[in-house]
Amino acid sequence: MRGLRSTIALVVVLGGLGAYIYFVTWKKTPETAASKQEKVFAGVEADKVEEVKLKSEKGDVTTLKKENGTWNLVAPLTAKADESEANAIATGLGQLEVVRVIDENPSDLKDYGLSMPRIEVDFKATGDKDYKRLMVGEKSPAGADLFAKRNDDKKVFLIQGFQEGTFNKSTFDLRDKLVLKLERDKVDGVEINAGGKKLELVKDNADWKITQPIQARADFGAVEGLIGRLQTATMKAITTENASPADLKKYGFDKPSATVDLKMGSARATFAVGGKAEDTTVYARDGSKPMVVTIDSMLADELKKGADEYRRKELFEFRSYNANRLEFTRGPQTVVFEKVKGEGKDAMDKWRRVSPGPADVDKDKMDALLTRISNMRATGFVDASVKNGLNMPAMTIAAKFDDGKKEERVSFGKVDSDVFVSRPGEAGAAKIDPSDFNESTKSLDELTK
Repeated sequence: MRGLRSTIALVVVLGGLGAYIYFVTWKKTPETAASKQEKVFAGVEADKVEEVKLKSEKGDVTTLKKENGTWNLVAPLTAKADESEANAIATGLGQLEVVRVIDENPSDLKDYGLSMPRIEVDFKATGDKDYKRLMVGEKSPAGADLFAKRNDDKKVFLIQGFQEGTFNKSTFDLRDKLVLKLERDKVDGVEINAGGKKLELVKDNADWKITQPIQARADFGAVEGLIGRLQTATMKAITTENASPADLKKYGFDKPSATVDLKMGSARATFAVGGKAEDTTVYARDGSKPMVVTIDSMLADELKKGADEYRRKELFEFRSYNANRLEFTRGPQTVVFEKVKGEGKDAMDKWRRVSPGPADVDKDKMDALLTRISNMRATGFVDASVKNGLNMPAMTIAAKFDDGKKEERVSFGKVDSDVFVSRPGEAGAAKIDPSDFNESTKSLDELTK
């Protein structure tokens, strides 16, 4: 009996396999099987596609048009389109290939899910009077490909299964999902109000500085990174297209958890965060639009960062390659080094100790000292109320750089094993790794022997 059952099972499996082979290849001629893959829409070039009407599996019908090289939604609403999604559709139509012809003259399109296609794409390219149409039905039995046909041809063919991700798009998928329209390069001021605190950042030529709640240099990368994240913030969903005053209160905008005012010369852009939506999203809006959307809550959390998070961590502006003069003052002693221009062809610049005791200094040791000092970074910041030893500095460094056009002064204070640093005009003090200070003083001692 066991052998009989095994035989019956094998027959069933072989029968199913035979049925699949017949279904996929039925009514297919040898010529069709051996033919080279052809384009579904011969002669269509992606950059010439200028209008698309797409019906998704969920029933959304969306129309996009390209004008002056830019894609826009024109139905069921007017909005800027997601350029990457629209271009992917145009590229997909231009590159779409017939994997295999299944039926040259189908008697019933229901067999392929094409009597009522799951996905339909109508489009026009430059010069077209009529729409071309792609209809996409069910997946093939193996699930790797999709049954499809054109409106102007009877035959049913297969296209690659990944194309479903290209064409099966909802209206939301196809619209531009950026919350703010922002020209990042023109932003010259940022004001954040969050958690009852105000942070103000102002661009000064090519640098950023903090003006509220303290005066300090700002970290260029940190500020530009924040602006970049605001510029690329995308909506997860649209809560309402046209919020009423009652809606704004409902979603927390009567008392926003955070607001950001971005200044671009005389222009302004405002971004506001309302209440919590779901576990990982919050309500947000562009202040110039009536729409309320949801965004990832991580951006809202970032807006609550304090001023110290945006302070510049590098203690010195100069670098080892552009320094011209350094003065180290420790108590009553001041040690001065100057870079001397090399004389003659291919001569290299060198460093000399000017005082005390003028003399050339070891190049490698001087380079090591310059690198260590210029690479010093703050590990944190403290306010002026913290005892920092800066009333009687353990060392002060005055540097000139960029051919003497710029100069800076940095003081170091010690309290027990902690080392604090201050710069004129900046609030509070920075803390540094004590080993950086200790190793620097050792290198300085080596150069003053």
